Amino acid sequence: MAKEKKQVKAITSMSEDFAQWYTDICLKAELVDYSSVKGFMILRPYGYAIWEHIQRIMDGEFKKTGHQNVAMPVLIPESLLKKEGELVEGFAPEVAWVTMGGSAPLEERLAFRPTSETMFSDHFAHVLHSWRELPMLYNQWCSVIRWEKTTRPFLRSREFWWQEGHTIHETAQEAEQETEQQLWTYANFCKDVLAMPVIPGRKTDKEKFAGAEATYTVEAMMKDGKALQSATSHYFGDKFSRAYNVTFTGRDNTLQYPFQTSWGSTTRLIGAVIMTHGDDNGLVLPPAIAPIQVVVIPVAQHKEGVLDAAYDLEKRLKALDLRVKTDDSEQSNGWKYAEYEMKGVPLRVEIGPKDMEKGQCVIARRDTGEKYFVPLEELESRVESLLKEVHDNMYRTAKERMESNTFAFDSVEAVKEAEERHTCFAKTMWCGDEACEVAMKERAGVSSRCMPFEQEHLGDVCPVCGKRAKKMVIWGVAY
Repeated sequence: MAKEKKQVKAITSMSEDFAQWYTDICLKAELVDYSSVKGFMILRPYGYAIWEHIQRIMDGEFKKTGHQNVAMPVLIPESLLKKEGELVEGFAPEVAWVTMGGSAPLEERLAFRPTSETMFSDHFAHVLHSWRELPMLYNQWCSVIRWEKTTRPFLRSREFWWQEGHTIHETAQEAEQETEQQLWTYANFCKDVLAMPVIPGRKTDKEKFAGAEATYTVEAMMKDGKALQSATSHYFGDKFSRAYNVTFTGRDNTLQYPFQTSWGSTTRLIGAVIMTHGDDNGLVLPPAIAPIQVVVIPVAQHKEGVLDAAYDLEKRLKALDLRVKTDDSEQSNGWKYAEYEMKGVPLRVEIGPKDMEKGQCVIARRDTGEKYFVPLEELESRVESLLKEVHDNMYRTAKERMESNTFAFDSVEAVKEAEERHTCFAKTMWCGDEACEVAMKERAGVSSRCMPFEQEHLGDVCPVCGKRAKKMVIWGVAY
């Protein structure tokens, strides 16, 4: 029991210090470790296993829509990076440079990729010839380096893992359709896999990606009321094609520029899962990405037949293609319960001598703590139904929280007062003027998160300048 208490005490209470609570979970649940290179994180096996499941499921969704994986070099020549001015200007403060090759200075500096639009554009210029080869639908899984000043596990680090899709199309309409299609792929993934509600919408011009004509986003709300941008999708028009001389022979036999998109999500999604679902006992993982979906705990395992019974339950559940672990270590049951709560395992199955006599096992849910006495012959059906119930309940709970912490306002002062009481999402109308967007940030401390696709008419005037309003905007304090 002492070990169990110590395990739980290792996590700072969410209400006491949310930021420290988050860091404690990242470390105590063995997701990451700090490396000897400042700002660089080590993804430990448990953390990487979560990322692998995200990769596997998301990659399958990309392939359903015809995307292929490729691999681009990690280094970008400075001259290539500079060809598109907005991009290099946007990333300049975060770029890390290679200046030496062995002991010899390089003739040209090489940038560690902060993103790969330049390399893909350069490649497209080499391989694209005719409209018959379009569209080219590519994606890569890799890491990128951005020299962030302040770092935090998963949310912001100098190296992070992600996927970046890059596509080129014959027409602007096709490229725009691709941009929105991929955004909805992310939105559905967040709901169906991560049990995380998001608000899909378009970024303002001030907040869009450097070099993009339009940026779309899915915004999630964390338990502290802050926003987390969970994935983005960008429409570039033919801007990059012109900068990098990407051309093709069109249907009318003339040279034309293709239209380009890019879209990406990162290991930041793991941070989003932690802050959307976690509690003071540790992680609460959606079943689809949990490295261990069911842990089997043999109670009084020293007694005859208990371990064999536990192994049999594990074998039966693995036959359902579930990720199952039997903990037959010498640790106390209390320690085991706390350990797998910390790691967010969705279901815990217990079996001991009394259960064996009654032909039952005990199943405990991580999300609610509820326990069920389940006849052994019903094991498979109950586990499968409970895993679905866990996911659905996690999504429902998070959605209710987001909705109950989203409010409509008609003045900057009202937004400011609300945010000072408790961080929330603010809905207001907006005239479209960047000066008013900046003023909202300066006066109320919130940034525009998106212009949601589901627009509401909250009034006729902008709460900042009083002029005619054009769009509804979601505002918030963002990670």
